[in-house]
Amino acid sequence: MAKKNIVLINRELSWLSFNERVLQEAEDESVPLIERIKFLGIYSNNRDEFFRVRVATLKRVQKHQKKAQGIMGQHPKRLLETIQKIVIAQQTKFEHIYQQIISDLEEHNISIVNETQLDTRQEHFVKEYFREKVMPSLFPVMLGHNMSFPYLKDKSGYLIVKLGRNKKKSKYALIEVPTDQISRFVVLPKENEKNYIILLDDVIRVCMEEIFPNFEHDYIEAYNIKLTRDAEIDIDNDLSKSLVEKLSKGLKERKKGQPVRLVYDSQIAPDILAFIMKKIKLRKEDNPIPGGRYHNFKDFISFPNVGAQELSYKKIAPLPHPELKGQANYFKVLKKKDVMLTFPYQSYEHIIDLLREASIDPKVQSIKITLYRVAKNSNIVKALINAIKNGKQVTAIIEVQARFDEEANIYWAGKLEEEGAKVIFGVPGLKVHSKMFLIARKEGGKKITHYAHVGTGNFNGDTAKIYTDHSLLTANKNLTEEVERVFGFYEDNTKPGTYRHLLVSPFFMRKRLVAFINQEIKNAKAGKPAYIILKLNNLVDPLMIKKLYEASTHGVQIKLMVRGICSLVAGVKGLSDNIEAISIIDRFLEHSRVFIFCNNNDEKYFISSADWMTRNLDHRSEVALPIYDSKIKKELRAIIDTLWDDNTKARILGSKQDNEYRKNDSMSRVRAQEDIYLQLKQKNTRSN
Repeated sequence: MAKKNIVLINRELSWLSFNERVLQEAEDESVPLIERIKFLGIYSNNRDEFFRVRVATLKRVQKHQKKAQGIMGQHPKRLLETIQKIVIAQQTKFEHIYQQIISDLEEHNISIVNETQLDTRQEHFVKEYFREKVMPSLFPVMLGHNMSFPYLKDKSGYLIVKLGRNKKKSKYALIEVPTDQISRFVVLPKENEKNYIILLDDVIRVCMEEIFPNFEHDYIEAYNIKLTRDAEIDIDNDLSKSLVEKLSKGLKERKKGQPVRLVYDSQIAPDILAFIMKKIKLRKEDNPIPGGRYHNFKDFISFPNVGAQELSYKKIAPLPHPELKGQANYFKVLKKKDVMLTFPYQSYEHIIDLLREASIDPKVQSIKITLYRVAKNSNIVKALINAIKNGKQVTAIIEVQARFDEEANIYWAGKLEEEGAKVIFGVPGLKVHSKMFLIARKEGGKKITHYAHVGTGNFNGDTAKIYTDHSLLTANKNLTEEVERVFGFYEDNTKPGTYRHLLVSPFFMRKRLVAFINQEIKNAKAGKPAYIILKLNNLVDPLMIKKLYEASTHGVQIKLMVRGICSLVAGVKGLSDNIEAISIIDRFLEHSRVFIFCNNNDEKYFISSADWMTRNLDHRSEVALPIYDSKIKKELRAIIDTLWDDNTKARILGSKQDNEYRKNDSMSRVRAQEDIYLQLKQKNTRSN
């Protein structure tokens, strides 16, 4: 009921506005060229997931239009039409940016060539490469009007081939481009200091005659197509099956999900397009999107770093934390003080080192950890396995329903179980999204001391290189006792526990956050300082947005930094006059969540795994950790202030959703991510 009375930006349209900001990075001429083309890959990958999840959901709820409109406040069919218009407009912009980048790369001696642009030497190289590397992975399927159309896999790119015959019936074939086995980009031999790259799609086009030697034809045409499928997993209610069994079955079904979008080369012959649409049973209203010559641009995230160094971002070396640098025993450090790590600016190796130290320390009795998304070759898991081999008790709470990481998590769960870990598959009815571990260490006779980690990001050494996150390491008894209580709930779901320090969802976080906002309102009414600073990935929950609107109308000053979806409308007279909202899209993905409440100038600081979305506050197990150490508060505030002062990569989040770059009164250039790294680097210098 409350949703109808709240001014909100539709979450799907806000998400599209977020992806437009990613597209802006690809357009930004100040971004190194090769990084710009990688941003096109990020944009494309984001959009694929949007269609697989959000658009697929909208298509399903169309069957219940009246109920859906009541919940969403908008007719799903009309919303899908709006999405289609925005996506097509963005696709046009995408193609323009891509062509501009190609032209700019030419000026830097990098040419992306197609099959018509090869000289004799290059063509010979490509044909040899094709015969040796590509041909063994190709399995063309011949198509016919009276034959069933072959299954098109989600996330795969295909060439639809027309073997044309003058005055006779043409033949059609389908070829999957095998990018799961071979790089999408083939770097050709350098010529006169010039770099040449050809896409795998065009390598195949060069050698079409070798693929179809036994079919009569006068000409061959080949066009890229790509299908996106519904990514929802249906888990059956068979009580005789375990969650892993149900999920494994659901994953197989996901691969056969309903089509939700077809992207095709806009130059495709009309008869071929009509043939495909009919065979896969897609209608015009089912989001067919004309595109350029190439699809599956997600592969461009891995575009080769050829050419001059200035065409890519200069690598930054992760900094050692000044409190942990050169320390042989992390437990001694943490016994004296809390340590906050900030990634990717500081080294993630400290986390791995602590777990590695715990795995062999004779005083360590046990390690408990939550795992949501881990790296492909996870050193975290290796450290846990090593701990088991050294006689430690290891308990891993593994969330096997982490979207798109289900298969990987099932794999790691099996590995840990094989080694003897106690594996718990989440909590029935909740996703475990908290980022914690707890080490129990026997110190001074029978006394057990606990050391805890609570963070904003996953235990993933790969994403820690490109996601901004915070991790707090602590032996503070007030905090470790409550972390232990959360793990107790994971092991016995009937005991949620009580918490004075941690904010824990779904039981207490929403209530405590509302209480903090109410205190700011009370202080504002009394003429006391009152402000709230929030850094989030997404701000969607209507009740929390309503509370922020209420705070604004009473004079509470609110600063929002929201990377992704922001359904709150800032700066509306009489509603959100005192709310400013920005979004930063830059080299690193802003992933940390930070909550700051003025509290009459006795500030409360929290870092958290939770966004302000209904799913995080009501349907997930999340933790927000208070920061008590005054030095860490000061450091965290300096980071947040630098982000807020950004006048280079910050965009204004407003009702128009036009992503206008934000300028502030400062005459100096502030690019937060660069400046934060320099701040932390200077801190290291001062500590030496």
